[in-house]
Amino acid sequence: MAELPKGYHDVPEEDRKKAQVFFERGNTVAGTGNYEYAIEMYIQGLNMDPENVEAHQTLREISLKRKASGGKDMGMFDKMKVKTNTSDDKANMLAAEKLLAYDPGSTERMVQVLQGAHKSGYYDTVMWIGNLLLRANAESKKPDYNKYITLKDVYKDIECWKEASECAQLAQQLRPENMDLTAELKNLAAMDTMQAGKYGRAKSFRDSVRDMDTQRKLFDADKDVRSGDLLSRAIAEAEAEWKAEPNEPGKLTKYIDALLKTERAEEENKAIEVLEEAYGRTKQFRWRQRVGQIKFSQLARMERSMRDQLKQNPNDPELKQRYQEFMRDRAETELGELTLWVENYPTDTRFRFEMARRLVLLGRHDEAIPVFQHVRNDPKYRVEATTLLGRAFLESKFTDEAVETLKASIDDYQLKGDEKSKDMYYWYARALEEQGDTPAAIKAFSQVAQWDFNFRDVQHRIKHLRAASKPV
Repeated sequence: MAELPKGYHDVPEEDRKKAQVFFERGNTVAGTGNYEYAIEMYIQGLNMDPENVEAHQTLREISLKRKASGGKDMGMFDKMKVKTNTSDDKANMLAAEKLLAYDPGSTERMVQVLQGAHKSGYYDTVMWIGNLLLRANAESKKPDYNKYITLKDVYKDIECWKEASECAQLAQQLRPENMDLTAELKNLAAMDTMQAGKYGRAKSFRDSVRDMDTQRKLFDADKDVRSGDLLSRAIAEAEAEWKAEPNEPGKLTKYIDALLKTERAEEENKAIEVLEEAYGRTKQFRWRQRVGQIKFSQLARMERSMRDQLKQNPNDPELKQRYQEFMRDRAETELGELTLWVENYPTDTRFRFEMARRLVLLGRHDEAIPVFQHVRNDPKYRVEATTLLGRAFLESKFTDEAVETLKASIDDYQLKGDEKSKDMYYWYARALEEQGDTPAAIKAFSQVAQWDFNFRDVQHRIKHLRAASKPV
């Protein structure tokens, strides 16, 4: 058995359970668009369970959603209140992670989280943030040599020789003349070989023992490597394992994942064929659902390709018509899949929400209304579902219902100026315009324009309404 590296700090089960309360609260408020409060809840939860890698990853996803919705970095004075250089290593780690949540692309903050986790003995967190930092640095326009060295030294200290060797290799590519680094790279590779021959390392330090060969394959998968040789080898290995145990679901899933990582039609069609056979044999709907997920990915890829063509030829009427026809066909296909998913997983709100969105895209608003009314009871979808419900009411000529629904959503929503609030104000204004309340419609459109002057057609609508309301 392999021993844990010195300094590892485990988290008591009691603390992990306490932390879950904060993580669950964070998920709930994130669903309403209150990302700042969600970040705070996750930081408080991680203070109790700092080795919860799933929570770290969820916090990052929340921060990325916040950024995508227009969220800005923390202001200078607010940053000054978040101390990352205290004598408490765990506090420094969490402070850096909070700052990273407001600026998710900052590799400097990633380094601070890495160093704080390392000093605190939270090695699962080290592995999570280390992989994130490695990819961010490698994908930057100008990779930072010192960040590779920092990662290498941390990995060495916790005896992750494979990862340390990889970082040393990337650093050497930046400074091939560094003979000391070349020599160290050889030593790290030797240590990796020795450890692989003797020990294992399970899926986390918390498990204490794992198989190093399995760990190597997991890291190859996590790094999103698209090397043809690596993918081909992964497919061949996964297929052999699946054929040896054809009734083992995990083996089948691994084989399908390997096929899909190629993002090539031939392998995707092979995956569909294998999944359909598994569904026919077992009648387990999860295999049939995976077929639908592959179709979704294929349609999204086709849409990106057509959209790129349109960007290059924006005045081609035939191309525009083909794109519109494709988008309708895509919505029809996805609606069919989602309807099937809802039938088999009736309690999954996400599928109902996506099904209703496709109904709106297809102009079937009367059918979408009761679905959105059901979905908005789920806090994760309340904001988006209520906005779309108001829009569906408007399109179905239930104007008063649209106004009241959207007004209630605006009053409940705490953020102002993000994409969600712009969307609900826009449709609220459209409903007021349809209702004939011109002054209120102008005011709502004006609010959107003050947030985003180029949002949809707000400029045109404001000018039109103001001109129409002037006395003759």
